[in-house]
Amino acid sequence: MQTLTPYLFLFPALFILTLVVFWPAAQAFYFSFTRYEDLNKAPEWIGLGNFQKLWQDEIFWKTLGNTVIYLIGVVPILVIVPLGLAILVNQKLKGVTWFRTAYYTPVVISMVVAGIAWKWLYAETGLLNQAIKLLGFSDTGVRWLTDPSLAIFCVMSVTVWKGLGYYMVIYLAGLQAIPADLYEAAAIDGSDGIQKHWDITIPLMRPYLALVGVISAISATKVFEEVFVMTRGNPLNSSKTIVYYLYEKAFTIPDLEYSYGCAIGLVLFLGIFGLSILNLKLGQLRG
Repeated sequence: MQTLTPYLFLFPALFILTLVVFWPAAQAFYFSFTRYEDLNKAPEWIGLGNFQKLWQDEIFWKTLGNTVIYLIGVVPILVIVPLGLAILVNQKLKGVTWFRTAYYTPVVISMVVAGIAWKWLYAETGLLNQAIKLLGFSDTGVRWLTDPSLAIFCVMSVTVWKGLGYYMVIYLAGLQAIPADLYEAAAIDGSDGIQKHWDITIPLMRPYLALVGVISAISATKVFEEVFVMTRGNPLNSSKTIVYYLYEKAFTIPDLEYSYGCAIGLVLFLGIFGLSILNLKLGQLRG
C-alpha cells in the first residue's frame, strides 16, 4: 500500500493533465496525418499529405524564416541585458527597490494591453512619429508597422520590453545566492569593478544563463499575442510567425484547415524540442 501512496497523490494532477494536455496533444498528432476540414465528418487518413503540402507552402517557409529572425533577434538581448539589469539592481543603493519595481512592471501588464499601447506609439500620428517630426528628422514620420522591412522588428521590441524584467528576476535570484566572501576575496586579489563579474559572476551564473536561454528561445519561437494585436502578420506576411500562421490556417475563415494546423503544430513542437535539447547541451559544454 505504501508503494501506491505517492501515485494516489499524483493521480488528480495526472488526470487533469491527461484531459487538458496529453489527450489533446495525442489527438493533434493523429489529426496531422488526416484531412479534417469538416467537423461533421470523420477525419480522412492521408498519411504525409499535410507535410507534403507544408513543404510546398511558400507562406509557411516565410513564417518559419520570420520566426528564426525573431529568435536570433530577441534571445541574445533577453539573455544578456537582463543580467546587466540584475547586477545593477543587486547593488545596495538608495532607491534600488524603486528601480526593481520599474523594471519588473512591464511583466505584469497584459500582452494585449502592451500590444495596443505600443501600436499607438508606432501609429503614423503616434508619439514616436510626432517626436521624429518635432526633432526635424523627417517630415512624414516612419511607417513602423506598415513597412515590410520594419514591422517584425517593431513587434520584437514589445517582446523584449515585456521580457526584460522577468529574466532580470531570475538572474537576481542567482546573484543573491553568490556568497559575498567571493567578491571580497577577489577584491584582495585585484579583481574589482567590472572584472569581478567576468571572474566570478558570469561563471557562477552559467546555469541561469542556460535556463534563460532555453525559456526565451521557446517564448520567441511560439510568439503570438504581439503579432495578433499589432500587425496580424502584415504587411505582406513580413511579421507573420509560425504560431500565428497555425492559428490563421486552423481557426480563421475561410481556411479552417484543422488537420493542416495540427501538422504545423507538430513541426513547431519538434523544432522547439530540438532547440531546447541544443540549448541544454551547449549549456553543459559551457559549464
